[in-house]
Amino acid sequence: MAQTASDVRKTLKEENIRFLRLVFSDIHGVVKNVEVPDSQFDKAINGDIMFDGSSIEGFVRIQESDMELKPDFNSLRIFPDDGDEGRVALVVCDVYTPDGNPFPGDPRNALRRAVDAAKDQGYTANFGPEAEFFLFERNPDGTPTTITQDRGAYFDLAPVDLGEVARREIVNTLEQMGFEVEAAHHEVAPGQHEIDFKYADGLTTADNILVFKHVVKTVALHYNLHATFMPKPLYGENGSGMHVHQSLSKLGESNAFFDENAEYKLSNIARSYIAGVLRHAKAICAVTNPTVNSFKRLVPGFEAPTNIAWSEKNRSPMIRVPASRGEGTRIEVRMPDPSCNPYLAFAVMLQAGLDGVSQSLESGPPVAKDMFTMSDRERKRLKIDKLPGNLGDAVVALEKDSFICEALGEHVSTHFLESKRREWQDYISMVHPWEVERYISMY
Repeated sequence: MAQTASDVRKTLKEENIRFLRLVFSDIHGVVKNVEVPDSQFDKAINGDIMFDGSSIEGFVRIQESDMELKPDFNSLRIFPDDGDEGRVALVVCDVYTPDGNPFPGDPRNALRRAVDAAKDQGYTANFGPEAEFFLFERNPDGTPTTITQDRGAYFDLAPVDLGEVARREIVNTLEQMGFEVEAAHHEVAPGQHEIDFKYADGLTTADNILVFKHVVKTVALHYNLHATFMPKPLYGENGSGMHVHQSLSKLGESNAFFDENAEYKLSNIARSYIAGVLRHAKAICAVTNPTVNSFKRLVPGFEAPTNIAWSEKNRSPMIRVPASRGEGTRIEVRMPDPSCNPYLAFAVMLQAGLDGVSQSLESGPPVAKDMFTMSDRERKRLKIDKLPGNLGDAVVALEKDSFICEALGEHVSTHFLESKRREWQDYISMVHPWEVERYISMY
């Protein structure tokens, strides 16, 4: 049931909340917040708290810097730890301009437009992420290292998995904040972990990812560990992905991806949704894999997809369809990583899928063979294209895809592209230790 301003006021009072964090994100998905004491709760709930937008990446110029934060009351979460300073709650906010209009550079706005587009076509979109992360030791001065506290592997337990205790506290904290955690385990690489929480509608899930990241980092700090969602922090090890399960439901009805009588029991809507995501995959990749480091994960040999194709169960292509059918019918897009902005990532994937549905695009047959062992000649024969090999190529693909740029909105796409061009230029102009080690004596 939707929460109202009076509901939030009542909850804050009953729970004896001392501080309220008004949370939002910049275009890169970095969590930002303005914290107010209980004396300012009414002002915060009324959406009258302002901040300097010119200080936030991808927002506005200094001459137009005033921004307002309007809380989404349904996103209220209360931290379980009282602390010496008093109890703390948070609420995710939409960003508005002083004239009362939604700010076009707010990433949450881009996702809301996509959610509304789905509604206009008669659907509710559901998302379920699988966000992986690493736990690293810290130096005595608190700076992070890349030293893991275990050599554990997939599904290992203590004493091999020394992050188990910290992971359990993360789960406990999330559950006390209202998350329904479905699974938590050690991942393939040393020091790598995954915690999955229940799927929900797009906005709720994207909000949950912001809160989830904050909780993971905060709990890790309690154990003198550094949690990172960097995609590929360790050479020669698997990187961290954020596989995103997604489906459409007919408004007030059942799963729109399921058809008992269709091939693979996948409806035409599901097949067309897949086709839409595949059609725009190269441009989407700039948003779902938005850093130079992201593409160190998207290489052969480490279980991350590099080919634009879909499969029925096979995990090697970009999209797979998990075995569950009926209400559990869904697709899993496997290329995103947890460095992405969840609002923008969900927005472009959903809009691309809806584009496929509206045009009744054909997905073609699934790829049954392991694509990691497939030759270039075989891929060419099957007309299977590759994902971009680096951030520069992904940015070019995004620039060329007017549909995905429109899904982001003019403000976000312009600032996002500018930032990513700059990031790529900085990277390619930098002399890296690998180059010095390889070439300084050779030449």
